[in-house]
Amino acid sequence: MNRKLKLSELNRKSVEDFKASVKTPVIVVLDNIRSHHNVGSIFRTADAFGFEGVYLCLYTRVAHHREIHKTALGATESVMWKHFASTNEAVVDLKNSGFTVLSIEQTENSIPLEKYEKSSTKKYALVLGNEVSGVEQDIIDLSDDVIEIPQVGTKHSLNISICAGIVMWEFFK
Repeated sequence: MNRKLKLSELNRKSVEDFKASVKTPVIVVLDNIRSHHNVGSIFRTADAFGFEGVYLCLYTRVAHHREIHKTALGATESVMWKHFASTNEAVVDLKNSGFTVLSIEQTENSIPLEKYEKSSTKKYALVLGNEVSGVEQDIIDLSDDVIEIPQVGTKHSLNISICAGIVMWEFFK
């Protein structure tokens, strides 16, 4: 038998315990994300994997927005977040703090996700771009590398929250 666990059996951390815990050294950078649901989903995933934080850039809504709260289910309270007036400002801040900045985008020389060699001694920042236009070229130019999720279908496009989940899992495991 394989009984489903009750919520009380999940050993969930309190917000205070989460904030005090050792984090996965990854910050997710959201470059002009329009959908509150996408932002909330990414917060929830960052919480699930114990990531250091989420940076919200340009017109990406700040984390106290009511619609973000619906999807995040409280993760905006546990996961550290900052808002930046520009994605460029966030990326420069991260690079100055010793992060390796990786844009998640389809480019001429992007590295397939499964071939990217992560280092256990590095801190990473994962830049995810706008739902329509993706990561802006100036941010790609500032990045240390570009990672692409290989796709074989007709669309070659994933919803940003799905893309984020796939990449975030790879950097968690």
